[in-house]
Amino acid sequence: MKIKFVSEFLGTAFLLMIVVGSGIMGESLAGGNNAIALLVNSLATGAGLFVLIQNLGPISGANFNPIVSLVEALWGRLDRKSLMLYWIAQFAGAIAGVWLTHAIFHQEIIQLSTKARFGSHLWISEIVATFGLICTIALSGRKHVEFAPISIAAYVTSAYWFTSSTSFANPAVTVARMFTNTFCGIDPTGVFPFILAQITGALFAFVILIKVRNEVKST
Repeated sequence: MKIKFVSEFLGTAFLLMIVVGSGIMGESLAGGNNAIALLVNSLATGAGLFVLIQNLGPISGANFNPIVSLVEALWGRLDRKSLMLYWIAQFAGAIAGVWLTHAIFHQEIIQLSTKARFGSHLWISEIVATFGLICTIALSGRKHVEFAPISIAAYVTSAYWFTSSTSFANPAVTVARMFTNTFCGIDPTGVFPFILAQITGALFAFVILIKVRNEVKST
C-alpha cells in the first residue's frame, strides 16, 4: 500500500518539475516570444505526463491530482483514508517538485509568484479544462485501456492552448505554482478561485458521467 503513496508523491513531483522546468527553459530560450515558450511548455508537459501515466499507472493509478483522486473516491475506487494519503502525497510532491526545479536551474529555492491570474474568464476556463480532463480520464480507456495515457496527455497538451488559463486543472499544481515566480507561476490571490473552479468542473463532469453510465446500462 505504501508504494502507492510513494508513486503519487514522485509522480506529482516529476509533473511539476516538467511543467515548471520546461517553462523556465522555454522562456529563457524563446527570446521574449511567449507563443514559443508556451509551445515548449505544453509539448514537454504532454510528453512527460504520458511517460508518468504509462509507468506509474499500474502502481497507483497515476492520479497526480487531488481532483482526480476525489472523483475516484466518489466512484468508490478509493476509500477515505487512501484519499487523504493521496492528497498529502500529491500536495507534498508538487511543492517538492517546484523547489527541486529551482535548484536545478540555480534559482532561489523559496519563491512566491507575482504573476497575476485573476478574472472570471480564467475561472470559466478552469471549469472547462477540469471538466474535459475528468471526462477524458473516465472515457478514454473504455474500449482500449492502452490508449488512455496518450489520450490524457494529448488532451492536456491541447488544453494549454484552447483555454485562457492554460489549463491548470489540478489543485496540487495550482498551489505549487504559487511558489514559483517564473513563467508558470500564479499569484496567491488567484489560487483559491482556481481551485474552486476546478472542483466545480470536476463535480459537473462526475454528474454528467453518472447520467451517461446510467443511460448506457438502461439500453
